[in-house]
Amino acid sequence: MGKTIELTAKDGHKFSAYVASPENPKHHIVVIQEIFGVNHHMRNISDQFVKDGYAVVCPALFDRAERGQELGYKPEDMAKGRELRGKIPEAVTVLDIEAAAAYLGAAKVGIVGYCFGGTVAWWGATKSKAFAAASGWYGGGVAASKTDKPNCPVQLHFGEKDAAIPMTDVDAIKAAQPGVEVYVYEGAAHGFACDERPSFDAKAAALAHKRTLEFFDKHL
Repeated sequence: MGKTIELTAKDGHKFSAYVASPENPKHHIVVIQEIFGVNHHMRNISDQFVKDGYAVVCPALFDRAERGQELGYKPEDMAKGRELRGKIPEAVTVLDIEAAAAYLGAAKVGIVGYCFGGTVAWWGATKSKAFAAASGWYGGGVAASKTDKPNCPVQLHFGEKDAAIPMTDVDAIKAAQPGVEVYVYEGAAHGFACDERPSFDAKAAALAHKRTLEFFDKHL
C-alpha cells in the first residue's frame, strides 16, 4: 500500500520511513515501531490506519545504529532489538520523530507507538511540541519519566498480564498523570496488538485501536 522514502533530521541524519496515505486523509499521524524495526507488522499497522483514513509515516528509528533492520520475534531478535535501542540516545530519536511529523505537513499531527514505540510516543508528548495528541501502547519506559509534563493530550494502553510492565508501574503513572487516559486490558500480555506474536489478543487490540481512533478524532 505504501512506499519507503528517505527523511532528514535536523542534525543531518538521513533515515528511511514507510509512508502511506489515502487520497484525502482526515488525520495525519506518525507510527512508531516496536524494538523489531519497521518490519512486516509495523507496515501492517500503518496500512490499517490508512484504511481508517489516516496519512501515516513510520520512521526507521534504528537507522541511527544499523540501517534496514527488520527483526522477527525470536529471543535473538529481541536481544538484537534491545542492543540497537541501547545505542541511540533519546534526544536524537526525538529529532527523527519530529522530522517524520514535519514530512506530513499538517497543522495537527498525532503520534502512536507500540512497545519501544509506546515509550517514544510518550517522549513525543513530553520532549517535543510537534504533536497534538499521543497514544502509547505498552511503553515500558513511560514509568521512568512519569512525572514529565505532556505538551499534548495523551492516552496510554497496558496489558494486565504484561511481564515487562508491572501493574505497580501503571498505578504510579496514573498517580503521577491524572490528566492522562490510562487503559488496562484484562488478561492481555505485552505486545497484545501484534498478530505475529503468541501474546496477540484480538479483543484487546481491537478495543485499544478503537479508543485510539476516537482519541485522535477528538484531538486532531
